[in-house]
Amino acid sequence: MSDLLLTNVRPMGGAATDILIRKGVISEIGPGLSAAGVAVEDGAGALVIPGLVDAHTHLDKTTWGMPWYGGRKGGVLQSLIDNERNERIPLGLDVHRQSMRHAVGLIASGTSHIRSHVDVDTDHGLTLLEGKVRTREALAGLIDIQIVAFPQSGLMVRPGTYELLDAALAAGADIVGGLDPSSMDRDPKGSLDAVFALAEKHGKPVDIHLHEPGELGAFTMEMILDRTAALGMQGLVGVSHAFHLAMVPEARISALMERIAALDVSIYSTGHPSANVPSLARMRAAGIRVGIGCDGIRDTWGPWGEPDMMHRARIVGMKNGFRRDDELELLLDTASGAGAASIGVPGRSVSVGAVADLTLLAGETLAHAVVLDEPRPLVVHGGKVAARAGKAVVEAP
Repeated sequence: MSDLLLTNVRPMGGAATDILIRKGVISEIGPGLSAAGVAVEDGAGALVIPGLVDAHTHLDKTTWGMPWYGGRKGGVLQSLIDNERNERIPLGLDVHRQSMRHAVGLIASGTSHIRSHVDVDTDHGLTLLEGKVRTREALAGLIDIQIVAFPQSGLMVRPGTYELLDAALAAGADIVGGLDPSSMDRDPKGSLDAVFALAEKHGKPVDIHLHEPGELGAFTMEMILDRTAALGMQGLVGVSHAFHLAMVPEARISALMERIAALDVSIYSTGHPSANVPSLARMRAAGIRVGIGCDGIRDTWGPWGEPDMMHRARIVGMKNGFRRDDELELLLDTASGAGAASIGVPGRSVSVGAVADLTLLAGETLAHAVVLDEPRPLVVHGGKVAARAGKAVVEAP
């Protein structure tokens, strides 16, 4: 945390003003501010928004900065999972190095908070988590990283994984992950009971990947919601992807969204270009906490993606058919302040008393800023400059 004076900035696209930060918190907003002995950064008329949030990514998977990987497979989800698990060691995919590259890219492009899943499986044990924890420690003060212990290769179908997840939560993971309890584990009751038992034992939140389509996904979602209610875990459960919310009949979607909102379950979407995705506008209108994220970028699964939440926001916006300015503003909010709330980090705003996690953007208006592909002029995390002119203050390995 530190003191800083930002001059000539436009909070949320409004009139130009100054922002004084004391001990990492916004203490004053107004024109013509001054503060003796405080570092000054001229915003040059840039917009300022709460720091961007990557609510769903996989820092341990990227091949960013490595030689081109030509061994990507097609086929079903299981084939992609198996290929990745088998290729990590032959590729020399060092998790600390690669997660640093991904995370530093996110810092440079304006991200303040990351929720990253890390694979925990019986082939790699906790080694991938250990690399991710090193990255979190190395970047402390520049970006906050939440780590989800994620059974990518399955939980019930791979004996020993439960024990590894238990150990991962004791060793620094923040959140219990899960994956397709019906289609992957083929035991939705056993899988969800195991995930929620770990959450209860360690006092941790839950974040479950749910790719399951149509009525199967809706069935699994109902089981997740049942456990959320029974265990009093309102506000502590998230579901990633939730493709079924775009696949079942309208009345079914409405009923599910109403219950998701009532139980304060978050939904995390990546705007997956080749999948059905739930309507961002509809979820937000229903009162659901929603975050968006980069997912995997340039990894063994696919060649696409950038370590940049504005890039991802444009993908999500196009997938949702957004055109109007108010839709683009909703999108930007979901990628910033509302996205922070979705991962349990409330109160991120450009207002007095808020933590000074701020991103400056080029553009005439908030809507204009979403579509511009321009470097972020300045990124501030807890009152400390984390990046300037699209370059982080720390070098990636």
